[in-house]
Order: sequence, then structure tokens, then C-alpha cells
Amino acid sequence: MAVDQALAPAGATLARPARSRRVFAVVVFTLTFALLLSDFMSRQVLTATFPLLKTEFGLSDTRLATLNSVVSLMVAVLAIPFSILGDRYGRTRAVVLMAVVWALATIGSGLASSYDHLLLARLFVGAGEAAYGSIGLAVLLSVFAASLRSTMSAAFLAGGTIGSVLGVAVGGVLAEHAGWRSAFHVMGIAGLVLAVVYALVVSEGRLARLAHPDEQRLVARERARGERARLRSVFSTRSVNLAYVACGLQLSVAGMFYAWTPSWFNREYGLSVAAASAAAGGIIALIAVGMTLLGYLTDRLARDKPDRKWTCSMVYVVVSCVALVVGFRLPHGPAQLIAVCIGAFFCAGITGPTGAMVTRLTAPSVRSGALATWSVANNLLGLALGPLIVGRLADAIGLTSAMGMLPLLALVVLPLLVLGRRAYPAGLAKVGLQPIGKATR
Repeated sequence: MAVDQALAPAGATLARPARSRRVFAVVVFTLTFALLLSDFMSRQVLTATFPLLKTEFGLSDTRLATLNSVVSLMVAVLAIPFSILGDRYGRTRAVVLMAVVWALATIGSGLASSYDHLLLARLFVGAGEAAYGSIGLAVLLSVFAASLRSTMSAAFLAGGTIGSVLGVAVGGVLAEHAGWRSAFHVMGIAGLVLAVVYALVVSEGRLARLAHPDEQRLVARERARGERARLRSVFSTRSVNLAYVACGLQLSVAGMFYAWTPSWFNREYGLSVAAASAAAGGIIALIAVGMTLLGYLTDRLARDKPDRKWTCSMVYVVVSCVALVVGFRLPHGPAQLIAVCIGAFFCAGITGPTGAMVTRLTAPSVRSGALATWSVANNLLGLALGPLIVGRLADAIGLTSAMGMLPLLALVVLPLLVLGRRAYPAGLAKVGLQPIGKATR
């Protein structure tokens, strides 16, 4: 069967048994999510080996930090161009190639005989992982209904948080009992195995034939116009641009938790480093759970009125801001911890809704590029900027006060979401989905 026939909006393809589609969607989610765990475990296993690397190679803290930061740098620089290539030459091929690169580079990290060799291997880890988040999510969204995009986007991104925690925990156990090189080898081999399985199960042809009808209709509509969307279309509507910026700024709060929660528990509650890290892990896990559950809630609430995704985002931002501003001003104790946990649960709730809106407001042929743009905004405006702002403020007013001030960025995020909601109907009309004023998923 030709791919063009497979993508037709009517006929045999759309009549394929729903069971086959559902099974394939579950398989794609399982493998794509597993590779995401491998991605972040390969990235974060390094931090678990810091003490051993410092001893063996005589490294300063600055050089250790460089080994970690260079991966994020490569991701920021290469995410968009690599995602564009994935859109053009095949997303499943790109997924397999990226997984093989980061897996081999992780194994190479365990074979490094010097700091320079290790740094080079980490550069390739970053290059391999650069566009996986955007391309992997684009593949995942293509096999699920449009009404589940918030849930899928949130669940997928939450996997990065889970993978980070697992990478440190599993890597630490392996490094302690089998040596730091074994930690890298195990992570790399696991990634290679997953890449092989993915290549055997998820092909371009199978993805086209078993994509969800919602996706097939969008692809067919775009093909009927006779040309692929241009790259600049990822910025073509005011609504999608506001979604990029709003989500990025709000995720600075999540970035604050990732970077500073262990220090906060250590300084303010007097916990040991190990106990503070464990407590911080609980907070970070809560963020991941919140992302997923709030994404699901958004899909339920916005099933018939898609613009409610913007409203849900506003509610999550407000709840998080109020809980954290109040919580960090309460005296130490259960009440403060409850308020902080509530704020953490809601702080990244915006990710699912905005991921769904970015997907909806861009053409299928440039979807990976659009999601890469969203990811870069999340990383640069959020996960990178938030910890830096808190660090600067903490030097002047103390860590607790600084962490209580950052959520006030909601005063900027909320107007962006309001403007985005107002521009949403016009944005949908511009990309050819529905006339202004008519709802669409």
C-alpha cells in the first residue's frame, strides 16, 4: 500500500480495526517513553559518579560541572536543526539514529582514559539527545487522538524527570558496587537494546498506516495544499508564540525546585545531604505526577471547548503562585511543607496544555521543529533561568525568600496566557483548521 493511500482521509486506511491502532499506540508509547528514560538516565548518571571521577582524574568542581553542562549546551544548540531534519527525512529513523548515538557515546564515556576523552564523549551524548524530546513527542502524538494531546505531552515530559531521578539512583548503586565505568556501560547497552527494538517495531510505513485518524486528516489536508509548511510557520501565529514564552517562564519555578530544593532542606530544616536529597526527590516526583494528572484533567475539561486549555493553564499558574508565595513565608513545619508540595504539584501543570496548543497551531510537517522550539524555550527561559535568578536573589535576601519570590513571575505569565487565549481562534483560522469563532480540538 502506498504511503499516499495510507494517508488518505477516507478508505481502507481509516477503516482499519480500532484494536490494531490502540495496540500500536500503546507499543509506541511504551518504547518512546522507555527511550526517554534512557535519554535522561544516560545524561544524569554522570552526577552519581562525580566523587569517583574527581578522585581518578583529579578534577576540579568546575571541570566536573562542565561535563554536565556541555550536554545541555549541545541540546540547546542542536535541538531545532536536528528536529527539522527529522521532520524532513523521517522521524522514526531519526529516533533510532539518535538513540544509537547517545548509547554509544555513553558506553564511550565509560571507556574514557582522560578528562578530554570523557568531555568528547559527553559532547556526543548531547548531540544524540538533542532532538529526541521533540521528535519522540511528535511521533507519540501522531498515534493518539487530538483530545489526548495534553495528557500525552505532560506524561512524556514527566518521563524526563523520572529518568533523571533513576539515572542518579541507579548510577550511584552501580558506581558504588561495580565502578563508575560500569554505570556508563549499563546505561549505554540498555539504550542500544531499546534502539534495536524500536527500529524493528516502529517503522515509517507502519507509523503512517496506523497513525490516528485525527493525524491522518491533518496530514491529508496539508498534502492537498500541494506543499510542505515552511519552517517559519512554527512562529506564524501570535497564539503559539505566546504559548512558547508563557510555558518557558512558568517552568522557571520547576527549575528552581530541581536546583535548589536539596539546599533548602539542608539549610532550613537541617537535614543531612543524603536526607535532603531524598526529600528533594519526593518534591521532584510530585512535580512529575502533577504534570501528568493535570494534563489528563485538561483534556477532560477541554474535550468540547479546546480554548479551556488556556483557562486551565491560568488556574494552574495561579494556584502554584499563591501556594508557594504563602508557603515560603510560613514558619518551618508541616503547614509550610504542605503549601510547598501543593505549589510544586501545580507549578508545571502548564506543560501539557501548552504542548497540545503548540501541536495544534502548527502543521504536521514541521511539528518536530515546533516542539523543539517549545523545548528550547522551556529550557532557556525556565530550567536554566529559574535557578540562576534564585541564586542571585539568595545571595542578597536568603534562599527561602528568593524561592518565595520567583513564583511571582506568574504576574507576567498570566497576561501572556490571557492574550494567547484571545488570539487562539484567529491562530486556528490562520493555519486553516476552522473559521474564526468555531471550536476545534
